[in-house]
Amino acid sequence: MAFRLIPTTLPEVLLIEPDVYRDERGFFLETYRIDQYKDLGLPQPFVQDNHSRSERGVLRGLHWQYRRPQGKLVRAIEGEVFDVAVDVRPESPTFRQWVGMWLSAANFRLAYIPPGFAHGFCVTSGAAQITYKCTELYDPEGEQGVSWDDPAIGIEWPIAEPTLSARDRGHPTLEMALHALGRRGSGSG
Repeated sequence: MAFRLIPTTLPEVLLIEPDVYRDERGFFLETYRIDQYKDLGLPQPFVQDNHSRSERGVLRGLHWQYRRPQGKLVRAIEGEVFDVAVDVRPESPTFRQWVGMWLSAANFRLAYIPPGFAHGFCVTSGAAQITYKCTELYDPEGEQGVSWDDPAIGIEWPIAEPTLSARDRGHPTLEMALHALGRRGSGSG
């Protein structure tokens, strides 16, 4: 198998380590292979690819789609990020729990964030480029955000004062976001 799974504290969130073949010319790896990813239990197919670049200290997120929930397969192709998934499903036993994973161009790891999880990352290197595959098309009318520093979630970000977009600065707490959607959360996490 060309991939290994590294357990996370949220069993549905997968950290994937591919085999990397290095020699004097550089390296080669498979970042996506439908048969092996299917064996890992990842949903098929991925229908959209995204690519972003951010400078040191930028934090993007936390975002999720409630009308057309997306699963995301994320990897860093430049630099390093602290990538976070938060369970935003009120009926889930892991509601409000989060997991952070280090993704970098050097470690080649990929993170799979399933539908029903908010996603965000912060850049800890000089700059970082992230690519990610999505299981659903982007639905701007069905997108929701959660405050990066929601105390009820308690994410331990590796940066104290991130650079945020105006949109990300304005996100509500998870409780407020779910209340606005008519789905009050009651789990602990």
